Amino acid sequence: MTPTTPAHNPLRAYMAVTASYWAFMLSDGALRMLVLLHFNGLGFSPIQLAWLFLLYEVAGIVTNLTAGWLAARFGLAATLFAGLAIQIAALIALAGLDPAWSVSASVVYVMAVQGASGVAKDLAKMSSKSAVKLLAPSHDGALFHWVAVLTGSKNAIKGLGFFIGAALLALVGFKPAVWGMAAILAAILIAVVLFLPKGLPIGKKGTKFSAVFSKDRRINQLSLARMFLFGARDVWFVVGLPIYFHDVLSDGTPEGGREAFFIVGGFMALWIIAYGAVQGLAPKLLNAAAHSVTQTTRSAMHWAGFLTPIPFALAALALLAGAPTLWLTLSLVAGLLLFGFVFAINSSVHSYLILAFSGAERVTMDVGFYYMANAGGRLLGTLLSGLSYQAGGLPLCLATAGIMAGLSFLSVRRLTR
Repeated sequence: MTPTTPAHNPLRAYMAVTASYWAFMLSDGALRMLVLLHFNGLGFSPIQLAWLFLLYEVAGIVTNLTAGWLAARFGLAATLFAGLAIQIAALIALAGLDPAWSVSASVVYVMAVQGASGVAKDLAKMSSKSAVKLLAPSHDGALFHWVAVLTGSKNAIKGLGFFIGAALLALVGFKPAVWGMAAILAAILIAVVLFLPKGLPIGKKGTKFSAVFSKDRRINQLSLARMFLFGARDVWFVVGLPIYFHDVLSDGTPEGGREAFFIVGGFMALWIIAYGAVQGLAPKLLNAAAHSVTQTTRSAMHWAGFLTPIPFALAALALLAGAPTLWLTLSLVAGLLLFGFVFAINSSVHSYLILAFSGAERVTMDVGFYYMANAGGRLLGTLLSGLSYQAGGLPLCLATAGIMAGLSFLSVRRLTR
């Protein structure tokens, strides 16, 4: 990839990329909660709810595999703008959902719209993360700091989106909320197109698609660890926990359902915001400026080991408690916040290592390949979330998360050899 002009103001370009990514993730988080809670209120089963998000994750796998090549060929700004535009189109399409349609027709339609949203999200993510590698200063710790700020703030914004989505559903309803988000995102896209500074790389027409697949063992092993890491989160986060909390908190009345929406959305928002805050602080917590890439790789192994026992302990607690109680709910909240802290450190270290391992000339393709594995983990976690919750409730969701976290640990352990 070659720059259009020298990036004489990389901080301004970084801020513009970050702001557009924030806007996108705010709408992404709100849309997820709108879809999940709206269709749960319509009586969809846990497996049907999981199906709504499966194409979103499948689209993420395909998009990440191709997005790095697209950026290398057409430029980072083009893929960033395309991600925002596709998300706007997906929101408009979702507003056209007809309540008179059958359950199967609604599931297929929403799956297709979510698939388009998945394409949009991963175009925006790959563009933003790759830009950090090219814009960050070269002094010690700067790359880790810049990517941690982008990733951490993004997740905090997405967490706020979870709450906004739940609140909009309770206050104005499904369709007005979707139309409002589409209008706001369209205004942001226009602003980004007009004011994004020049200096991001343009494409190179001779780039071959086969270059997407990495030959670097470190990148392949890190990608495998990333897949299992995000599977460990989404197996309880996507369907299991929201439905469990909604069922426990709602008294079955419309008023009780709306109150449950706020509480569920509030917890999901708190978890993601806290997770994002820890990601942003990870370079300081790990004293990244004083550590080499090799030392940070060993740190990734240690933190993956810390994560694995947490979901197993929570699964045992939920199984022993039997029926849901206030004490169990509070214990689960505390345990999952601890899981979020350790998970955030793992995620932040991974996000730094993929950029540290990648060369500037193929960063978009390595990042795209890595986030293809990330999307694969979300797909696996989403599918297992619905299946495990329907088969064994929240305890089975959490036990499955423990297995996935253990596989992530084994993958990172091989990376350190």
